[in-house]
Amino acid sequence: MKFYSTNNSTLRISLREAVLHGQPADGGLYMPERIPVLPQDFLRSLPTLSFSEIGFEVAHALLGDDLSNAELHDLTEHTLTFPAPVVEVDPGLHSLELFHGPTLAFKDFGARFLAWLVGYFARQERREMTILVATSGDTGGAVAQAFFQIPGTRVVVLYPRGRVSLLQEKQFGTLGANITALEVDGSFDDCQRLVKQAFADTQLRQEVFLTSANSINIARLIPQMFYYFWGYAQVQEQKQPVVFSVPSGNFGNLTAGLMAQRMGLPVHHFLAATNTNDVVPEYLRTGSFSPRASKATISNAMDVGNPSNFARMLALFNQDHANMAQYMTGYRFTDEQTRSALRDVYSRTGYVLDPHGAIGYLAALDYQSKNKNCVSVFLETAHPAKFREVVELEIGSEIAVPERLSDYQFIEKKSTAIGNSLNHLREFVR
Repeated sequence: MKFYSTNNSTLRISLREAVLHGQPADGGLYMPERIPVLPQDFLRSLPTLSFSEIGFEVAHALLGDDLSNAELHDLTEHTLTFPAPVVEVDPGLHSLELFHGPTLAFKDFGARFLAWLVGYFARQERREMTILVATSGDTGGAVAQAFFQIPGTRVVVLYPRGRVSLLQEKQFGTLGANITALEVDGSFDDCQRLVKQAFADTQLRQEVFLTSANSINIARLIPQMFYYFWGYAQVQEQKQPVVFSVPSGNFGNLTAGLMAQRMGLPVHHFLAATNTNDVVPEYLRTGSFSPRASKATISNAMDVGNPSNFARMLALFNQDHANMAQYMTGYRFTDEQTRSALRDVYSRTGYVLDPHGAIGYLAALDYQSKNKNCVSVFLETAHPAKFREVVELEIGSEIAVPERLSDYQFIEKKSTAIGNSLNHLREFVR
């Protein structure tokens, strides 16, 4: 499979180049030159297959020309070592729980897949690889854990000061070794901008072997397709149209769902659910994309005012607003609506949402109220214990904190404060 840039449709590069470069020099994002359609026999057999078997078939369709079957099996087995169950919360409305991995967030799938691929390609290199990653919450921890102590790699995590939860911060800011946390004086959009500017800095890239672990790296998106197939398989027997509600910030998760749909997964509709940082829902309503400074909310991982993966969404729909709007509906919810959902769902069902999953739930609930004959699946992207200050206040009850998360409470963070200019990052990386 070859890959092109969203800024240059004539470009063709290898998987190795796409993974190791992270982002094209022209500032675009890599996309596969074609999206293969999976056989109907495979789609009908989904309920009979294991998670790793599904992952292998999806990965093979995209990467079978680049990796052997044995390597693909190793890759998918390494990635899918934890469950992703579908849990019914309300009649016909389900949670796809993606928080059962090492760092209790959906980013574990992409980070483990990427780490395996980078390690595979890094063995062919003779110099240290620096992996830049901007995080608004969970990405930093997932990437840090996936790359921790991998020889030949150095991970630099940029995060906005005061805008991630304490436990999120400690998941990537306490490891040391080959993991460095940079506390940026600014927003997530500033962190993301710095990473993009670093990749566009020709001189810096000559001095330092840079790659990215954000969802701008195509290797982060591919494994996120796996759990859409897996989630669909768990509700397929209900024989109703399936709708996925995706709490969204940088829109990598939704882009992966759209790519799964292009591969043949019969998703009826997608819901692009955001907090008040709603530039994509606004685009879906009006056809106008207006990036702006992000606002801080209690669903902090979604505090993105200029989502990178929107470029990939436009590429999938040939820049056609009307075409895109046929496949998805945008939703926007405030902090108060999010808090209300936390309280309501817990009081009625005993199910504990996290603030991001609550936004996905609200979108699914609204869509289902107007479209009765469907099955709704919202993505629960992080364990609620990662946001216990907010969640416990609303539900009036303590949350059991998994041991692998609670241990971080007693470890002192190690981070370096920097400004939000490229000069600050360039000096540090050098």
